[in-house]
Amino acid sequence: MINTGEGKGKTTAALGLMLRAWGHGMRVCMFQLLKDGRGDYGEYRAAEKIGMEIHPLGDGCQWDWKDEITAQAVNLAAWERIKTTIANGDYDLIILDEFTFLIKFGWLDADEVSQWIVNNKPQDLHLLITGRDAPQPLIDVADLVTSMEATKHPFHIQGTKAQKGIEY
Repeated sequence: MINTGEGKGKTTAALGLMLRAWGHGMRVCMFQLLKDGRGDYGEYRAAEKIGMEIHPLGDGCQWDWKDEITAQAVNLAAWERIKTTIANGDYDLIILDEFTFLIKFGWLDADEVSQWIVNNKPQDLHLLITGRDAPQPLIDVADLVTSMEATKHPFHIQGTKAQKGIEY
């Protein structure tokens, strides 16, 4: 599954799916690329309270990077950890949040990632990838692709800043 597009809601929808699956007793986890866990995100607080796993594995969002080389190394190491987790088959649902950026930035090759998923993902594992600009090779191997479209947003119209509990 892929949640992509320029609109908001990709991660939020993924968290909703994660909560639904967890409620049915499925083993779930989310790996967040780019994000480093320092943010005061509501999903971190909620996941900790109810016992769902969210693993921020990045080096901070692009505007927080100390340098791109470090960010690339941190996120590529995260991809190696994620591949091991996927192949182990210990989960029923794994979410790779903001994963498409690793491809967009040229750190990973879309064809290689897609082939790795086809060849190594256990058949009964549900895998959801989120992020803008999902590349065609990922779209081609996905069973479900949802594109979020921004019709109206107060960031752009009113200059509203990110709101606690809504955007984070």
